[in-house]
Amino acid sequence: MLAFGEKRAGHRRASGAVVAAFALIALVLPLAAMLSTPGQASAQDSDWSPPTTVYIPDTGQTIDGVFLDQWRAGGGVSAYGNPITQEMTENGHTVQYYEYARFEYVPEDPDGNVVHLGALGEELKPVTVFRTIPGIGSSKNTSDAAAALANEARAWLPLDNAAAAQPDTDTRTYVADTRHSVQNGFKDFWESTGGIDYLGNPISEEWQANGVSYQVFERGKLSWTATDGVTMLPVGSILAKQYKLDTTGTPTSDYPTYSEDLFVAPEPVLPDAPFDDLWIDVNLSDQYLIVYNGNTDIAETYVSTGRPGFDTPTGTFYINSKLDSQTMEGVIGGEYYNVPDVPWVMYFTDMGHALHGTYWHNNFGETMSHGCVNLPMDFAAWLYGIADVGTPVVIHY
Repeated sequence: MLAFGEKRAGHRRASGAVVAAFALIALVLPLAAMLSTPGQASAQDSDWSPPTTVYIPDTGQTIDGVFLDQWRAGGGVSAYGNPITQEMTENGHTVQYYEYARFEYVPEDPDGNVVHLGALGEELKPVTVFRTIPGIGSSKNTSDAAAALANEARAWLPLDNAAAAQPDTDTRTYVADTRHSVQNGFKDFWESTGGIDYLGNPISEEWQANGVSYQVFERGKLSWTATDGVTMLPVGSILAKQYKLDTTGTPTSDYPTYSEDLFVAPEPVLPDAPFDDLWIDVNLSDQYLIVYNGNTDIAETYVSTGRPGFDTPTGTFYINSKLDSQTMEGVIGGEYYNVPDVPWVMYFTDMGHALHGTYWHNNFGETMSHGCVNLPMDFAAWLYGIADVGTPVVIHY
């Protein structure tokens, strides 16, 4: 038996919703290129399943379960870096540190967002932040370190009312939630990487130390130099070192080494031998189609049949005509439709009901049509090639 596609992505693993995170377009692969489209009709061996744990040889760590889902969906190494610790427990939650982030498993989240990005920025705050900034003398004995500390401490203080009241400009944005602003290159980087969804809001002002500008956000820290421009600092690595966490990895693993190829279902070879007792079973309750040769299940797929008000008829029918391609146009139930070049059309009633290929949606497993049976394209082409006129089509709930 060969199966086509998954019903819906949410049925693959009960991972819950994940927190959306974005990185620079130049840094992150498009999500569509990384993950299968929900309900996509790609051919799939019935015994195949994607890995739930992968090995990252660069750091000798693994990524598992919902953390793997979040890492892949949010941009992978380009957005979060590689994992640098094993999973561990902090404050009653399972967490894992990455070069640029910390993932936190929060199953009790009321919105179902079970993976949170840790607010690492707050943990970068200096041990002492003065309510007012002490004066820095002009003596030559005043160290550069003391001056740098004073600059950083000043940056963590919220803006006063006068500064907060300044109007926003193209180069400056004030964030009332944290009473801090973001400006110039840091503003451009913050906005282009998703703003609050990725780095979070600014929780410090910009400050300088040793010719480098810095600014801290809820989930990250940026630096700027005239040579390198704006870059992200690996806050996960910084805190892992500060907390003296074990970042020792392993040189090998029994888990598969991460590659996106692991998440692409293999294409099966559909049977093309002649069949002497071919028939087609369509289950409207499950939105599922099985092709049988006698009692042998030879292939199956999720389909989309008629939505409410345009119900696909039930009963035993027979393919009565076939067309390689046809433009379907008409009015049904007061709705006009015009779909050009519908491929692999196999009519089974005299009222216009057909099995056919479907290029305009991938939402197989849900009712979508005006009464026809929508098939994934590859499956439709294969079925068209083996199903002769007279092939029975049994449709039921």
